[in-house]
Amino acid sequence: MGSISSSGHVFVHHVNYIWLRRVDDDRNGLNILPSYTDYFNLNTATLSLNTAALWIGGAIAGLTYGQVTDIIGRRYALFWAAVATFLSVILQTAAQNTAMFVIARILVGYGTSASTLTGPTYVAETLPYNWRAWGLGVLNDCYYVGGLIAAGVTYRTATYSSTWAWRVPSLVQGIFSILCIAILPFVPESPRWLAYAGRTKEALVVIAQTHANGDTSNPIVLAQYKEIIDTIEYERNVGETLSLKQMVKTPVARKRVSLAISAAVISTISGNVIASYYLGTMLDNAGITDTTTQLQINIILNAWCLCCALVGTYYADILGRRPTAIISTSLLTVFLFIIGALTKVYGTSTNKSGVYGTVAAIFLFQGAYSFGWTPLLYLYPPEVLNYPIRANGMGLFTFVLNGVALLIVFSFPFAQEAMGWKIYMINGAWDVLEVGLIWKYWVETRGKTLEEIDEIFEGTKHSDAPDLERIVQGETQPEESISDSIEVLASRKSV
Repeated sequence: MGSISSSGHVFVHHVNYIWLRRVDDDRNGLNILPSYTDYFNLNTATLSLNTAALWIGGAIAGLTYGQVTDIIGRRYALFWAAVATFLSVILQTAAQNTAMFVIARILVGYGTSASTLTGPTYVAETLPYNWRAWGLGVLNDCYYVGGLIAAGVTYRTATYSSTWAWRVPSLVQGIFSILCIAILPFVPESPRWLAYAGRTKEALVVIAQTHANGDTSNPIVLAQYKEIIDTIEYERNVGETLSLKQMVKTPVARKRVSLAISAAVISTISGNVIASYYLGTMLDNAGITDTTTQLQINIILNAWCLCCALVGTYYADILGRRPTAIISTSLLTVFLFIIGALTKVYGTSTNKSGVYGTVAAIFLFQGAYSFGWTPLLYLYPPEVLNYPIRANGMGLFTFVLNGVALLIVFSFPFAQEAMGWKIYMINGAWDVLEVGLIWKYWVETRGKTLEEIDEIFEGTKHSDAPDLERIVQGETQPEESISDSIEVLASRKSV
């Protein structure tokens, strides 16, 4: 089921944009480079500011770009996000002082977060339900593809004696903005956005392109189309709007938003931000202080995390979203405690076995995180948010994600100086609470279209079209259920 060509364009477009996000986000390489820290004369406070500036811009995007995405459409929103990021990258590459660099980082953060707010919304609304886990999961898995590129480029430029040692890695980011802008004309608009805008015939064509190689008479296409039209009509009839207050208007809406935010918070405070952005500090604590060795470890770590993330993406559709999150969080908690214990015992030791053990624990921790949270981070939130609150809900999700990351990234160096290995133990303790939260409150969304997920929250589905999974498995014949109404639906000029 699905069109290789149309869905492939959607897939490739967002892979490229997440490559940009990862190349932009990979602060490990620059933070390790002496030419970078020396040029800006960085101390603990300014290092934190340079690193955290990204999330300042990201938080601002979260508060403002959801409405933009609803108004101008998913594709145009992605285009302007890519343009903003490209211009910001040029400014960062040309930075002459800390203030200029920080301002550029804030603007880069705005552009990339605007794209990662809109991107998952678009992919979730465009891909067939049984491609959604792979489309959204691999979208964020390619974070590590960008990480490999960034780590490799930084490793090569580390030998430069000039400021190009850090300017080249900054400049490389712009390549992926250009790729995204180039691909955009070849991908369709979200069929759900089109349907909500009254462009129902276009919506049917896009569904056919992404589900059945353009066959608008395909039973699965017709069933999905009817689900979308019926659900949008229901939501309008009960007074649901695209306003910000819709997110808190009803208990069901509040539950949906709470689940989306929980993914942002848990994925950020589990310890991965520490490992991702201060790998150099962690390796220093483990007794590995050579810059070249740290850069080599950074490259290998990104490759390892990519493999784990792809395995997790595969199992997200087999085990389900909730079990995958529980397994991942449980494992990373154990490994974080081990990192703390090994750092305490061997952090100032010359014992090579202890140092290697600490590095191995860091790899296992990052692997456990990547298995679950890398694919789930942008998969679960757009699934639990229904159309009227999806873009704004993803905006709030992005704001919380960046705000919490900003707090942790800015405070970690000071906490590390004050508490050392104990910070890992404290982090592990609240990770235990996260497992309980997921177990008790998360709902399972595997195997359902976005409209069918409504039944989990509201107790009923808002369309009489049969579930798509039942059609695929041959349990029902959709022609009998929807043939009488499909001509009317297809000819509607508005919904």
